[in-house]
Amino acid sequence: MYFIDLLRLTTSSFLAYRLRSFLTGLGIAIGIAAVILLTSIGEGLHQFVLSEFSQFGTNIITVQPGKAQTQGTSVGVFGSVRQLTLDDAEALRRLPYVESVNPGLMGNAELRAGGLTRRVTVFGEGREFASAFTMKVQSGSFWPDEDNDQARAQVVLGDKVRQELFPGKSPLGEYLRIGGQRYRVIGVMAPKGQILGLDMDDAVFVPAARAMELFNRSGLMEINVSYRAGVDADTVIRLVRERMTARHGRDDFTVISQEQALEVLGSVLEVITFAVAALGGISLLVGAVGILTIMTMAVSERTAEIGLLRALGARKQQVLVLFLGEAILLSAIGGLLGLLFGVGVAQGLHALFDALPVNTPWMYVLMAEVTAIVIGLAAGVAPALRAARLDPVEALHAE
Repeated sequence: MYFIDLLRLTTSSFLAYRLRSFLTGLGIAIGIAAVILLTSIGEGLHQFVLSEFSQFGTNIITVQPGKAQTQGTSVGVFGSVRQLTLDDAEALRRLPYVESVNPGLMGNAELRAGGLTRRVTVFGEGREFASAFTMKVQSGSFWPDEDNDQARAQVVLGDKVRQELFPGKSPLGEYLRIGGQRYRVIGVMAPKGQILGLDMDDAVFVPAARAMELFNRSGLMEINVSYRAGVDADTVIRLVRERMTARHGRDDFTVISQEQALEVLGSVLEVITFAVAALGGISLLVGAVGILTIMTMAVSERTAEIGLLRALGARKQQVLVLFLGEAILLSAIGGLLGLLFGVGVAQGLHALFDALPVNTPWMYVLMAEVTAIVIGLAAGVAPALRAARLDPVEALHAE
């Protein structure tokens, strides 16, 4: 049997039963579409979270109060024997390879200016906050290099706060009240948007010492150490641990590098992406059962045709290839339809809901189509073997 004849027989059977072929391929199409849609959202979420997390920079080490316990979480500021202080931050600033150090804490306070009242997030930061976290000051500046314990009542506004409290004019030099305390505006941050759910534009920034007084806290929430690019993170972590242990007398703090956090976060998100893909893969099993059922019926219906082919000289291998080809053709076309539908729905959802992160890597598309073909091949093996093993004489008598 020539290849062109084999191809003609395969497609003729497919076209002869259009509705049945369509419904069989639809099972595969739905499974592939589900896999593509779920993995697109999962991968989009993966990329979104990592990009949001990376906006703060990657060469950063965070020191938190409290020793990490067996369960893997920090005891926090309330469980630490000795809290983090501004002096700790200054001591870390003098370490080798360190470019900037930012003591930080945050809270929520009422903001009053020009007869307007608004509750905003208040970040208590060091003078190197903007450089450490790749934030830009649009106008004015951060507080100057001075003794943090004597920090002045100065505030830098987020872009949204500036627009609402000082519309159409520069707020530099103006005064406002935060939690009942009077602050002078010395700068405005460039628009940044949301980072990990925090709207950086709807916030104000005050010196860390002032924030500790404002929120009645004796310690910092964290100290962020930005180190020189190209330096091994483990080296800086070792230096930080040695300096903090020397100051505190024991290891009562937690050190986390941004690289480690990104690696753990990436691993978790990859597992989530794989899990949603596996859920979509259940639909593919349903499609495989459909192909197995249809191909088994096709062998029963075409027993006489198989006998005639064998009587005309077709070999067992050719009959086997004929039925496997039909199964693969059904699954391949169904997979292609599923890809088009899945990618279309994913992009449509992204267009309707811009905040929904969607990303469909070409590797996933290729793997999905290959999976569809493999499923068709696997589902068609048993019916194809049955057809190839039919006795030609008995098959001719079947009609």
